Amino acid sequence: MPRIVGIELPKEKRIDVALTYIYGIGHPLARLILKNTGIAGTVRAKALTEDEVSRISLYIQKEVKHEGNLRRELALNIKRLMDIGSYRGIRHKKGLPVRGQRTNTNSRTRKGPRKTVGSKKKEE
Repeated sequence: MPRIVGIELPKEKRIDVALTYIYGIGHPLARLILKNTGIAGTVRAKALTEDEVSRISLYIQKEVKHEGNLRRELALNIKRLMDIGSYRGIRHKKGLPVRGQRTNTNSRTRKGPRKTVGSKKKEE
């Protein structure tokens, strides 16, 4: 299995698909990386030579935000929103949808499972 920027890529997949296993690299960026490094996208990951793996790895390290750096940057952006007390930051703090979705019925992903309020038993 080729190891690129600390991630083990699946060896049976084509390299243009295998690169998408790296956080921050999608299909369009994977194709751009292969085009700029001069590697065909139809090659299987296990068939890459050491030189090709090093070219891809070097290009990703120099040109692309990926993995830890990207996750850290996103976390800092969310923290900044929460610190300044913006509407989006408050929604992040409360664990509610941030982008204007309705919350009366849906949004179970953000709110978690329903918390049923128990009904009082009738006293006799």
